[in-house]
Order: sequence, then structure tokens, then C-alpha cells
Amino acid sequence: MLRSLLYSLLFIHCMIAFSCKKEKIPTPIVVAPPVVVAPPVVSPDAPFTDIPNTSDMVMYEINERAFSVSGNFAGILPRLDSIKALGVNTIWLMPIHPIGKTKTVNSPYCITNFQEVNAEYGTLDDLKNLVREAHKRKMAVILDWVANHTSWDCPWLQQNKSWYTQDASGNVINPAGTNWQDVADLNFSNAEMRLEMIKSLKYWIEKANIDGYRCDAADYVPFDFWKQAIDSLNKIPNRKLIFLAEGSRSNHFDAGFQMNFSWNFFTKNKNIFRSGHHAEGCYDIHLNEYSSIPVGSHKLRFTSNHDESAWDNTPLVLFNSIEGSMAAFVISAYMGGVPLIYNGQEVACPKKLPFFTKSPIDWTTNSTIFAEYKKIMAFRAVHAALRTGDLESFTDSDISVFKRKSANDEVLVLVNTRNEAKDFTIPSTLENSIWRDGFDNATVNLNKPVSLKPYEYRVFVK
Repeated sequence: MLRSLLYSLLFIHCMIAFSCKKEKIPTPIVVAPPVVVAPPVVSPDAPFTDIPNTSDMVMYEINERAFSVSGNFAGILPRLDSIKALGVNTIWLMPIHPIGKTKTVNSPYCITNFQEVNAEYGTLDDLKNLVREAHKRKMAVILDWVANHTSWDCPWLQQNKSWYTQDASGNVINPAGTNWQDVADLNFSNAEMRLEMIKSLKYWIEKANIDGYRCDAADYVPFDFWKQAIDSLNKIPNRKLIFLAEGSRSNHFDAGFQMNFSWNFFTKNKNIFRSGHHAEGCYDIHLNEYSSIPVGSHKLRFTSNHDESAWDNTPLVLFNSIEGSMAAFVISAYMGGVPLIYNGQEVACPKKLPFFTKSPIDWTTNSTIFAEYKKIMAFRAVHAALRTGDLESFTDSDISVFKRKSANDEVLVLVNTRNEAKDFTIPSTLENSIWRDGFDNATVNLNKPVSLKPYEYRVFVK
């Protein structure tokens, strides 16, 4: 018992001694949390390197709501090869962004967010895939950009009223001089708004790998903004970008646009076919337009686009018939500038195409017209004279006759603009010259008047 007591006292003593001995505890190491750096907003795809020179460009406009039954990006994919077969190397997509709900007319030009995809058309990945597939086929893709205004329910308006044009009472207004009641006019005197707009323009180049922009209502937007924006975008490394202005101001080219719209040429072409204007009128417009723009710049030439198709009529009506529409297209595509094909015209779509609602094109119609468009554009592709050659016109009131000549290439074009047979009397400068037919390769001796059927066109190669 005594031994047990001694062991107990010894144990207690050791425990007390152990507990009184202080052990040195190492100072904890404070580790700073890692700095999270957001990855750059870039597409995994390399920049497209096959951007065509402007003089070689053939543009194709897609109205997503009309192009397919599904009315979305995925619905475009099955016809990319058909678009390419037309000689197209640049696709223009109408606006891809979410559409406003306040005061809406469901227009794609009424945008609520410049950095989002309209779910009606698909997702951002769907857009990227469409761009990727177009690039595989050597076709650039440009987006329709609406810089002048936004929807009334755009977050910008809720957060930054000063970004918008206001009347004397401080009320935000719709664009002056228009009836566009569904949109609010942006104030380009506001530097912050301009920078945010440029940030959004950069977003789609870096995020979706697109190749430039068709800029809507460009005449409504100040020159200095376009200059600021295009200069900024052109600084993005390893990019050759396309800029098309929907407008007619000559200073668009000083701002950096390579092209703007040729409304005057289109109107004159209509008047020649519908109102009997002199057939040389398009040549006069061409000379006037190209004398007022810098060398290397171009005009967009068309016989249809989304506005004309929706608000006026189809090329079949505007130029009197399918045959008339084809004759007018030859003038538009061969005289100079950048040719535009609007979806559906290559199959002579017989109905007007709205862009506020879905109205799918029937692609099974008029396969022979599709073949004719391919033939016309294939001929243009192999003849540099039609793209960059010097232009000479021959006077005739009913037949548009012009010659284009480059260093080693010479093409003569005759287009009957009337719905009745016409004869072209050979001028002395062409008399007895030998050519070959551009479409069937037959030898042609211009030693007598050339007879043309209603709306017939002939193309000769020296």
C-alpha cells in the first residue's frame, strides 16, 4: 500500500513537471490567397487569314428569320456550301443581339444588350460554330452593328441616362428625323458611352472570331466616332478587318470604312428597267461615285437587300420579271464595286421577306436560276477585268454596253434592259473585232449588229 502511494505521488510530480515545461510553438506561416486572373476573352480559333481584298469581295446577306425553317444559326449550316458555290467570300449576318420588349415591333435593329446573343438564334457556341464552319470554306463573317440607338429597355438607359440624346425637358428621344419609335437615340458627345460601344465591338472579334462589321445607319453616327472605333479595332493584333458603312457620306472612307452603300446605282438601275431611263445611266452613276471616293475604296452594289425586300419588293417585281432581275444583276455585278446577294434572290424567291417575323425561304424553287447565278459569278471570279479593269461605255438608249480591260484581260458586256428584242449597232471602235462568247466559248465576229432577246445579256472575252 505504501509502495502504491509512493508511485502515485511520483506520477503526479512528473505530470506537474511536464505540464509546467513550455514547448516552443512555431509561428504559423500566413499564405496569401492566389491572385485569380480572368482569362482573356478570346476565341480558341486563330484569326481568319483569308480575308479577301475589297476588289475581290462577293458579299452575301443572311436574314436569320428567313433563311431556314428553324430561323437560327444552326439552320444556316446546311447551305454554307451553296453560298460558297455562288463565289461568296464574305457573309453578312443581320443583327444577332437580344431584341427590346418596350415599344417593340420585334425588329433585330432594336438591341437590348450588345454583348449577348439573341436566344431565338441560338447560343454563343452556335455562333462560334457557324463562324468556324464559314472560315473552313474560306468565307469571312461580318456582323450587323447598330451604333446609333438601343432599345428603350436597354440597361444602358436605366443606368446612364446621359448616354442618350435628350430634349429640352430632359426626355430621351428617338432618332431625330425618323419614325423609329421603338428605339432610343444615343448621345455621341458622351465619351463613356463611346468607349463602352468600342468595348462591345471588340468583344465579338475576340470572343466569336468574327471578321468585321456592316454598320447600320452609318450616316446618323458622327465621323469622329467611326474614326475612333475603327482605329481602335484595327489595333487588335493579327487581324485584317472588314468595315462596310450603310450610308453614303464620302468621309466614311476617311474614317476607315472600305465600302459604303451604292443606293444611287441601285435606284438608277431600277429606273432603267421600270421607267425606261437611258441604259447608260448606271455608267454615269458609277463614274460619279468612284470619282468622289479614295482609290482602293468601293461601293456595295445590289439588286436586293433586307430593306428593299421587306419594304419595297422582290427583284422579280423591281426589275419586271425573273429575266429582268438577272439582267439587272449582271450590270450590278460586272460594272464595278462589291456585289451583294441577298438570301433568296439566287432562287428567285417570289415573296417579300420580312425581318420582324419568320418567313422561311423555299430553297427548292428555281434551281435553273441558282445555276445562272453561279455561272455569272464564276465568270466574274476568273476575269480580273470585271473586278479591277478600266471601264469604257458605249452609248445606247436601251442596251447597257460596257467594256472592262486590265493588263491581260478584256471583257465586253451587253445587257438588254427592255422587255423586247433590241439590236446593238457596233461602233467603229469595235467593228470587225474578234471575241469569244464568255459562256459557251463560241467565236464572235462583231461585223454586224448584235441582236438581243428581251432582257438577254451577252458577255464576250477578247
